Amino acid sequence: MYTPEEILEQTAITAVVKVNKPLLTKVILGFIGGAMISLGYLAYLRVGGGIVGAAVFPVGLIVILLAGGELITGNMMAVAVGYFKKRVTLSELLKNWFIITVANVLGAIFVAYAFGVLAGTLTSGAPLKEAVHVAQGKLDANFLTSFFSGIGCNWFVGLAVWLSYGAKDFSGKILAIWFPVMTFVAIGFQHSVANSFLIPFIIFIGHASWLDFVANFIPVYLGNIVGGAILISLFYTLAYQKHER
Repeated sequence: MYTPEEILEQTAITAVVKVNKPLLTKVILGFIGGAMISLGYLAYLRVGGGIVGAAVFPVGLIVILLAGGELITGNMMAVAVGYFKKRVTLSELLKNWFIITVANVLGAIFVAYAFGVLAGTLTSGAPLKEAVHVAQGKLDANFLTSFFSGIGCNWFVGLAVWLSYGAKDFSGKILAIWFPVMTFVAIGFQHSVANSFLIPFIIFIGHASWLDFVANFIPVYLGNIVGGAILISLFYTLAYQKHER
């Protein structure tokens, strides 16, 4: 695999590619990203959560990074590296984050309604009980708890993306993604896009409101930014920039 110094450079190159994609490409890949993370969460709920659920959840990020997709939590890390290395401007970073966030949320809500409700995969039995139980736990958390849970989540998701950039073969990338993502899910940290699937689902079945969704999304999203852009992007840039050629 690449050295950390090489991963930093690969990530900065990727950041430039991400911000320069056409708007339609960003929207399509962002929608796919939101949908894939949501389908991973759907699988988590169908198998009953827990460690087994955590083990199947990473399929979403694997598809995004290897088949194509844009996920805001990954971009919080990758595009921030481009910014800290002066390859991407602040306006380019903010524009990318905004577009990908909106597209991710739309993709997540689509899966919640189309596959959670209309397809009936979560509307009865144990999957329904698990979905409501998990969602309610997230909604019951206060702002500070949700914020720090978001930090923990994207420290792991950002590491998964970082390590995938460091692997040179397909199987290595899968392993690099799998274990950090499985770990954050097993711990129970909160992911803003995954929550954009789960909470709208319970809204559609009458267990919460859109105001509840917003109240959860804001602190988790802010925490995700800190976890990805500060604990990974800024720290690794500071640690490894002196070794650049």
